[in-house]
Amino acid sequence: MENMDKIIEQLIDHQDVCFLSFINENGFPTTRAMLNPRKRHGIKEFYLTTNSKSQKAQRLSIEPRAGLYFYDRPTYRGLALTGTVEVIHDQNIKNEIWRDMDTIFYESNTDPDYCVLKFTAEAARYYQDYSSTDIKL
Repeated sequence: MENMDKIIEQLIDHQDVCFLSFINENGFPTTRAMLNPRKRHGIKEFYLTTNSKSQKAQRLSIEPRAGLYFYDRPTYRGLALTGTVEVIHDQNIKNEIWRDMDTIFYESNTDPDYCVLKFTAEAARYYQDYSSTDIKL
């Protein structure tokens, strides 16, 4: 299993984007492309950035159930995670996650529209070679 964890972590770390799904105001799933997580703890916790005013941040504050998906097109491998999201405004975490390139989207790391989404996985399923495997977290 340790080797599988390393394979999955490499899959995650080599992507530019991931996909976050959440439940919209009408009760339907909706998906957004996100910049890859800035920080992670194994394959259990992921920290992503977004706008506080975004639909996803607003909805996840109300309904935290979500999905996170990583996909490697050249190898046709993927990791589907289900779990919950916490919308974080804690300045210490925002400082830790902040990158200089974020000034494209925000004035600074104290911009009130800058927040962090902490995704905590509860279940994982890995796809490779035309078969899927549940991953114990």
